Amino acid sequence: MRIATFNLENFDETSAGVRPSLADRIALMRPQIQRLRADIACFQEVNGQERPGKPRDLHALRELLAGTNLEGAELVSTKPKDDGVYDERNLVVATHLPVLARQQLRNELVKAPTYRRLTANPPDQFPIEINIERPILHVELNAGGKPLHVINVHLKSKIPTDIPGQTVDAFTWRSADSWAEGSFISSMKRMAQALEVRRLVDQLLDADPAARIVVAGDFNATPDEVPVLAIRGQVEDTGNGALAGRVLVPIEATIPEPSRYTLFHQGRGDMLDHMLVTRNLLAHYRGSEIHNELLHDESQSFATDIKYPESDHAPVVATFDFA
Repeated sequence: MRIATFNLENFDETSAGVRPSLADRIALMRPQIQRLRADIACFQEVNGQERPGKPRDLHALRELLAGTNLEGAELVSTKPKDDGVYDERNLVVATHLPVLARQQLRNELVKAPTYRRLTANPPDQFPIEINIERPILHVELNAGGKPLHVINVHLKSKIPTDIPGQTVDAFTWRSADSWAEGSFISSMKRMAQALEVRRLVDQLLDADPAARIVVAGDFNATPDEVPVLAIRGQVEDTGNGALAGRVLVPIEATIPEPSRYTLFHQGRGDMLDHMLVTRNLLAHYRGSEIHNELLHDESQSFATDIKYPESDHAPVVATFDFA
């Protein structure tokens, strides 16, 4: 059984004449999906599309999956309160396996902290809530005759959160301290998501110490940064050997270090997309791949409004034998 995670980077339909078009993107990205041969795929940054008289749906993603082994798969997505999906940046789990349960969490297990911004103009009269921007998605599947918990995540990026009155345009801040405060607020959002994931993992293990759990997605953090460490719960960090059975293991550790990256930025590869698993899954683990051979330097593509058709993230896939 192959489990994959892939940030598709704002995957959406485009207006006529806009390049790259959806067809341009599918032409390059469908072979990537075919190569995954995934039984379970965790996708991030999947936009929804409207059709007259119908709820918003994942039409672009379905078109991408056509002709792959995931064609016709069930697509479990984050969604607003209605029957549709979000306009932008849905999390999606695609699989032909039976879906036993689904839930999404956003400030359900972690109450939003309050904070009065220091550099806001006009000043905040009262502290504001620092809410998580997008939920996490938890899907329970029947895999090999037993439940498998798949948690799909897209943590907040390191891009600073906007501060009222402190930006000239999308790329220019009025002061260094306002930029720093925007980065601080983004880090609060990212850590709130990480804490919510860790609390969900512990809830599942409280209910069943033998629960099989996979946490996969775009963490916007490298392996040694706090959001990843918070979700892993290493004994080296907790100092409590009794919690060893609750540690999540990064499957990327079995990939040679020179190939261990999913994003290429300013000439350097960064491992931002992870798959963390409970230790009981190691008995079934057979290996991993990172398909990063054709990654472009995203700092160059984002220097202009012209982007490459493919995603700026590389997919990660792990193989397990549940026979």
